[in-house]
This record gives sequence, C-alpha cells and structure tokens, in this order.
Amino acid sequence: MTEDDTTTGLPLFRATVRPEWIDYNGHMSEAFYVLVFGYATDAMMIGTGLHAGYRESTGCSLYTVESHLRYLRDVPVGAHLAVRTGLLGADAKKVRFVHEMYVAGAPDDVPDAAAEPVATGELLALHVDQQAGRAVPFPDAVRERLDGLVEEAPEWAGRSIAEVPAPR
Repeated sequence: MTEDDTTTGLPLFRATVRPEWIDYNGHMSEAFYVLVFGYATDAMMIGTGLHAGYRESTGCSLYTVESHLRYLRDVPVGAHLAVRTGLLGADAKKVRFVHEMYVAGAPDDVPDAAAEPVATGELLALHVDQQAGRAVPFPDAVRERLDGLVEEAPEWAGRSIAEVPAPR
C-alpha cells in the first residue's frame, strides 16, 4: 500500500486518536471509529468527483443507507490511523465500498502490506438529489470514475452479524 493506494487509486485518510475519543475502557470509543470512517467516506467522495463543488452545482450527494462495522483491536490515545478505502461496486444510483483502518507507526507512515486492520467498515450509499428527496442516477463521468475504481471484495465483506439464539 502506498500513500496514493495503487490498489484503489484513492489516497489514504489519516487521523490521530485524540484523548476525548477514549472511553471508560481506556481505548477508542465506538462512536469515533464511525467518525473516522465518515471522514474517510468524505475523502472517497472527493476522490471520485462527488466533492463540495459537485454537491453545490448539482444538489446531489451520497447518503449512507447501510453499514456494517467490525471492531477488531483496541486503539489507544495518540495512535496514528490510516484508512484505506476500496470500491466494491456501483450501479446507476448506488455504490458499495469498504474502509480498512490501520494503526501506523507515525503520522505519515504507510501500513505494511501484511498489516492487519484494527477495524473495518462496509457501506452502501445512494446518490440522492437533495431537493427531490430521492435517489437519482450518477452522471456518466462520476459513474465511469466509480467503475474504474472497483476492486475485488475482501474476504470479510458481505458478512452479516452473527446470530445469537433467543432464550427459550
């Protein structure tokens, strides 16, 4: 993986875990994993042409309609995070993508190719016309960019939450 990830063509999103993100268990609270992944989604939108100028000129944006997060390892205060984003598919009005969060040794370090993520997120988003309040097709140029970034899904993508039997 490189700064501009050659696998996806999208840059890594970076953040450093702040003290106020730490919960009563002494590690990053679940809400802040969502926050970091949300900023990574914003970076993906910029990288695919769905940036602020696009939203202002078209009145359209991505709305997340489903997500599945996995919290795999504790993340301490001060940890340097790098989030890799991959697109798994797009059709006329929606896009499916993943985020993989890694802890890096320093703010600009790139996680080793063998590094294990500390968290993952899989999301489905709709391209919504905010005035009309409904999903609309992507413009051709955006759809071509999305299609050109599609990669094979990681083995963990597409899983559901484990079943837990109800008491009898």
